[in-house]
Amino acid sequence: MIDIRHAEERGTANMGWLNSKHSFSFGHYHDPAHMGFGALRVINEDRVQPGEGFPTHGHENMEIISYVLDGALEHKDSIGTGSVIRPGEVQRMSAGTGIRHSEFNASDEDPVHFLQIWVIPNEHDIPPGYEQKAFVHEERRGKLCLVASNDARDGSLKIHQDADLYTSLLDDGDEVSLPLRPGRKAWVQVARGTVQVNGEQLYPGDGAGMTGEDAVTVTGTSDAEVLVFDLAA
Repeated sequence: MIDIRHAEERGTANMGWLNSKHSFSFGHYHDPAHMGFGALRVINEDRVQPGEGFPTHGHENMEIISYVLDGALEHKDSIGTGSVIRPGEVQRMSAGTGIRHSEFNASDEDPVHFLQIWVIPNEHDIPPGYEQKAFVHEERRGKLCLVASNDARDGSLKIHQDADLYTSLLDDGDEVSLPLRPGRKAWVQVARGTVQVNGEQLYPGDGAGMTGEDAVTVTGTSDAEVLVFDLAA
């Protein structure tokens, strides 16, 4: 079964400096029918104006993944980490027992466009931690590239949950497929471009929850960038 979450159905928050689209309930947006998908709790598509950002705030017991599409995102936190995240780079922050951080557009001229992803951990009250890695185009072009997993295999970032996150860059006509083991489900998020997912057409910002499927097959119908989550049912 495939349940499509159309981009225009998402929750919204527009504060002038921030334009955010929420695939699942977040902040002041609450929809009991969209509280997450398995351990996947948040997918926010954020656009932040030049020089603006999220001031220092706290998190606990959450795996937070930042995935930049355009521009540059500056991160600082209470464990002494400071970095700039650019397209092709993925950052994982484990909040654990508690962490405070800020996120700002690193440019005074150009907006930053990124996905903020929260995954509920299967281990609570761990020491907070951080990891960031670049995944070059060649690793993602026309193939599924594992960027986060519970066991950090194949050079992926480690997340504290039985979940795998893949990304792919697809040209029109490219096709990738991910077999799903029994008892698994999947979420596909279209970051840009258009694709077909198991025969269903998806557009920029669309998501699709998949249960009871043997595999996820994504076919580019224009130049596209997608994220695929393999999750415990």
